[in-house]
Amino acid sequence: MRRRRMTAVSEHIGSHIADYDPDWPRQAAAAMDALRAAVPGLFVEIEHIGSTAVPGLAAKPVIDLMAAVHDLTHARPHRAALARLGFHPHDNGMTDRLLYVRAQDGVRSHILHVVTLESWPTRNQRIFRDHLRAHAADAARYSRLKRVIVAAGTPPGAYARAKTALVQELTDRARARLGLPSVPVWEKR
Repeated sequence: MRRRRMTAVSEHIGSHIADYDPDWPRQAAAAMDALRAAVPGLFVEIEHIGSTAVPGLAAKPVIDLMAAVHDLTHARPHRAALARLGFHPHDNGMTDRLLYVRAQDGVRSHILHVVTLESWPTRNQRIFRDHLRAHAADAARYSRLKRVIVAAGTPPGAYARAKTALVQELTDRARARLGLPSVPVWEKR
């Protein structure tokens, strides 16, 4: 079995930041292919998002995917098919999407965000990913912040909140370049 590289300073209570793994895009592609095959025609768009989608970026080793459907109600009848792939519904407080998590032995490996096609072009996660791909200095800054947060002993549940200010700053800059207004990146209720 292949071992993942991690820095010892970044491990904490089940959360860790791993050095970039060049296998992450392959893992994402395999999951997207499996999802398309399991629910043909449901997803109008599907992409690899999050830190594992940014070459060279350190990340929590969880593959984030975002898929667009015409209407969120169209996904609900496909729960059994998604469950056969290991994707189970999860409520984390985001009200504008359906969220599915795949975990093995209690450890998350994939998260699937199902959103509306109408919202697809302005989704902060896609815009932020593309910004980090195009701006290496911002990606390095984000990577450093994530490592500091975990090394400081920030509990896993507070990890996302601790990154919010920088994510908001960089997303605002990216949205402005696209002619889009600022919207909050914190999406949980």
